[in-house]
Amino acid sequence: MANLKEIRNRITSIGSTMKITSAMKMVSAAKLKKAQDAITAMRPYANKLTELLQNLSATLDAESGGVYAEQREVSKVLLVVVSSNRGLCGGFNSSIVKKTERVISEKYQGKEVTLYTVGKKANDILSKRFDIATNNTTIYDDLTFDNVTVIAEELMEMFVGQQFDRIEVIYNVFKNAATQIPTLEQFLPIEPIESDGASSSDYIYEPVKEEIVEALIPKSLKTQLYKAVRDSFAAEHGARMTAMHKATDNAKDLRDDLLLSYNKARQAAITGEILEIVGGAEALNN
Repeated sequence: MANLKEIRNRITSIGSTMKITSAMKMVSAAKLKKAQDAITAMRPYANKLTELLQNLSATLDAESGGVYAEQREVSKVLLVVVSSNRGLCGGFNSSIVKKTERVISEKYQGKEVTLYTVGKKANDILSKRFDIATNNTTIYDDLTFDNVTVIAEELMEMFVGQQFDRIEVIYNVFKNAATQIPTLEQFLPIEPIESDGASSSDYIYEPVKEEIVEALIPKSLKTQLYKAVRDSFAAEHGARMTAMHKATDNAKDLRDDLLLSYNKARQAAITGEILEIVGGAEALNN
């Protein structure tokens, strides 16, 4: 009976785990809906603004904002690595860490690479091997455009001050609840759109080009970074919801297996007791 008690305790424990993972799945599903709606509504605006910025960048000079499009020989690189503060989200954070390690070893081998981590998980792993300039773990407490703007302005100041020759962002792009795509995106300098000369965009500037561009470039960069963090935020909840769904299913399968084992052991014990009773009765009759 000791074996039966042990199996019964395990079944109870797994049942409690199922309740926790199921609750976490429901919470992540609710958060995912809001995060998904936010990034879906924002993407068209952010992509169009970035496209406009790239079209303009080829015509800019240093005085009118071309400082953000200045192409330099790359020797110092800053990678902004966007992860989460919490775990239990499958391979969400590990895929970002692997992507970062691959970019450093393959694309920037021999370069001076520094990391700017957003989120606790990537920082905990990458700080053991690489130089971390800054770690921001409070951004998810209140994920707003104004709070991300502070980070974007800091990055722009670093580039203009020539602390770094290139700044790139590594984050998970949200595709759906089950799919997150680790992505490397250049932040600074601005990449102009390659033109074949067949077509070009003409813009009419009112009141003057310089004033518009000076306001547009910083806003576009801030929007680009906000979109990346928002994308990662939605991808995190999608990954967590999927992971908790799989965990709940696995716990259910394990519980069913234990129930089968418990019933078999219980039936064997009952059968043994019946055989003992029958054997004792036969002995008394004889």
